[in-house]
Amino acid sequence: MALFDRLKDQAKNLQQQAQGGRGTTTGAAGHGGSHGGSHSGSRGGSRAQLVGVLKTQLGSLKTELKSGAYRDASMAMCALVAAADGHVDAAEMQQMESLILSNEVLQNFPPEQLRTRFHKHVDQLTRNFPQGKAEALQDIAKAAKKPTEARAVIQTGIVIAGADGHFSQAEQSILREACATLGLQPAEFQL
Repeated sequence: MALFDRLKDQAKNLQQQAQGGRGTTTGAAGHGGSHGGSHSGSRGGSRAQLVGVLKTQLGSLKTELKSGAYRDASMAMCALVAAADGHVDAAEMQQMESLILSNEVLQNFPPEQLRTRFHKHVDQLTRNFPQGKAEALQDIAKAAKKPTEARAVIQTGIVIAGADGHFSQAEQSILREACATLGLQPAEFQL
């Protein structure tokens, strides 16, 4: 649970930076406060609080996150998180799709575009996980050129992974691989 406490503290610091520097969004996306982040904090409800804080952070970047690269990378990230444990059942697919379609930032895109891209990746991952993972990571790499988008893809993955209240080792591993693909340090996200 210490991971969630560190992420929650980091997210709160970033949210405060974003509110303090409204003129730019690099403070919200830059994660500059992660290097000296506090490891203490309350443990009560930390997962739900973390997801809420990251959703708020992403919402503050909504106007910047409208590119096709972000859309494609986010859907690939969501599919990888969904399939991290090696399988995706119908109930999990429905839950993930609901999370995607209700996400404030992803509402920048037509729902059918999101569904199509998400299902394409999930289908590839369930047919041949290694090949599907390689293709999903290629889509994730599309966001590497813009640091704000790259970090938002990882944040989206963390929000989706933590939405069920369980952040598995497989999900953390997938997020670390996505960080490497995007040229980001997993430690920046306490992964």
